[in-house]
Amino acid sequence: MAEVTASGGQMMLGLVLGVVILIFLVLKTKIHAFLALILSASVTGLVGGMKAPDVVNAITDGFGSTLGSIGIVIGFGVMMGRILEVSGAAERMAYTIVKILGKRKEEWALAITGYIVSIPIFVDSAFVILSSLVKALSRKTGKSVLSLGVALGIGLAATHHAVPPTPGPLGVAGIFGVDIGMMILWGLVLAIPIIIVGVLYAKWLGKKIYQIPDETGLDYIRPEKEITVEEYMASSESKDLPSLTRATLPIIIPILLIFANTLLAALELTGGIYDYITFIGSPIIAVGIGLIFAIYGLYGHVKQSEALDRMEEGIQTAGIILLVTGAGGALGNVLRASGSGDYIAEQIASIHMPAILIPFIIASVVRLIQGSGTVAMITAASISAPILTGLDVNMALAAQAAALGAMVFSYFNDSLFWVINRMLGIKNVKEQILTWSVPTTLAWGTSLIMLLIVNAFFG
Repeated sequence: MAEVTASGGQMMLGLVLGVVILIFLVLKTKIHAFLALILSASVTGLVGGMKAPDVVNAITDGFGSTLGSIGIVIGFGVMMGRILEVSGAAERMAYTIVKILGKRKEEWALAITGYIVSIPIFVDSAFVILSSLVKALSRKTGKSVLSLGVALGIGLAATHHAVPPTPGPLGVAGIFGVDIGMMILWGLVLAIPIIIVGVLYAKWLGKKIYQIPDETGLDYIRPEKEITVEEYMASSESKDLPSLTRATLPIIIPILLIFANTLLAALELTGGIYDYITFIGSPIIAVGIGLIFAIYGLYGHVKQSEALDRMEEGIQTAGIILLVTGAGGALGNVLRASGSGDYIAEQIASIHMPAILIPFIIASVVRLIQGSGTVAMITAASISAPILTGLDVNMALAAQAAALGAMVFSYFNDSLFWVINRMLGIKNVKEQILTWSVPTTLAWGTSLIMLLIVNAFFG
């Protein structure tokens, strides 16, 4: 942590100025979001009282640590996704979902999938793994990639924020001294209304912004006429597609391996065979293993040069995702190092309000300032837990308040904001906000209402 001796007012000035510059550069100039994020981080740190060398270190550390945790997964994921696309595997999964669920229920299927998958898997990794399915469903059913992608994203985000053993809520439960089983139970319950609201919004957004992948799967188009499900079903029946088992193994295997790793960590099992399971269950190794299954299970019959060409096509789409994601992490790290988040959170904690709202509001403000939902949860829990200990409050609900408050308005300094928007092909700033900032805020508002209701009965 860099040494910061600035006053609270100076920290706030740096924060406000940095955010204003970021918004101006993104909205009104030709400067790319990647450069705008780095410039904003620099101004925030320097004006906020950080020493110049510390600002540089915070930017490079934030960029590196963000890509260190998700960069390799993105690289493997887009390569796997391209193979799933061109081999027909993604189409097989899309066809199966449509056939099982019937017409016009794909958003619910993806939201439920996200609800389950994100319990053991980090949300960024899960979206990368499942994004190829979103694109296939969009192209083959004619539904907007926005309605399907946002439904999946909200399903993933809901349990990522609320249900252990995801690191954020697990850490919050530990700080509050809450039983993990109770944390899981309340998380699963509170995530349901979030998903319902998210799917309804996703359906509305898909009608407002109708966009589907083109035939190559590398870009997006906005046709005037929607493709019908009937046309898709008829065309898929006659194709020679991979079996459902071969199509789904590259996705299922990483999920199971990562889940095993998470379970061992929760049970604190180490040594011997457990260390090897932890190794292959880390997201980087697990997704790499999934990629190997995709290569030899779905593309083992083609020439080496063709297989490499298809994977490199996928890598080309990952470049800007990696840069912007890393820059978002750099900005978030500068905001953390400047002390702005801690300063404002402490001010909120001193205000008299219903106890359940203290961790919720602290998490919300910290999330808006520095972008990381996990950091916002932990910060809110660390500050509010000592305050709430002597109050008459249900600590399990207070822990959920810290976790769910961190869902608010995901925007430029959140890596997931860039991952989702870039992978869904959304480049216009207004549309990016509609795609992810608005639904996360609706989820945040829904969780606030639900927390107040359950607190009235169980608080």
